[in-house]
Amino acid sequence: MAEDTETRPASAGAEEREEGEIADDGDGSAAAAAGRVSAHPLENAWTFWFDNPQGKSRAVAWGSTIHPIHTFSTVEDFWSLYNNIHHPSKLNDGADFHCFKDKIEPKWEDPICANGGKWSISCGKGKSDTFWLHTLLALIGEQFDFGDEICGAVVSVRKNKERVAIWTKNAANETAQISIGKQWKEFLDYKDSIGFVVHEDAKRSDKGAKNRYTV
Repeated sequence: MAEDTETRPASAGAEEREEGEIADDGDGSAAAAAGRVSAHPLENAWTFWFDNPQGKSRAVAWGSTIHPIHTFSTVEDFWSLYNNIHHPSKLNDGADFHCFKDKIEPKWEDPICANGGKWSISCGKGKSDTFWLHTLLALIGEQFDFGDEICGAVVSVRKNKERVAIWTKNAANETAQISIGKQWKEFLDYKDSIGFVVHEDAKRSDKGAKNRYTV
């Protein structure tokens, strides 16, 4: 948490400045420099994507309504974005909001996602905001032991429920998948069982794929 800092008039003389205080010449350069110094870089860059629910009502190819919103790579950028976008409870039915590692698209066809799957948690309408935020913080904060196996996360808003899911790279890596599922439940303090579905199984099934793993 940032420490409280004392604000001084721009006209304050050098003799009035305390040790460590940055002098501002009036053009904002000192403040900008301070901002650069205080930025906290993330281990990975991440991109927010939005799937427009209005676009889904038209006969368009799956995935064509998913668009990147912004890529961030520092803690400060994340909060600047998060605090100025709609949270899941404010999204329209049918919307999907994604946060994936940069250069990975939230699509089954993406080469990095193709052999993976997803862990999912469902909740009632308007209840996913906290799950979504805590999931994002765990992802960008690299809290998972097998974080390299993670592609990203998505929150989906539907008529009667909301769902948060974590997408992973290699469904065959059972050790990694079980670890991710268990840690995710711990981070969210989620008590019910959750299941892992393989993307390939989901694509082949019209009625919903069975869980490959459960924790």
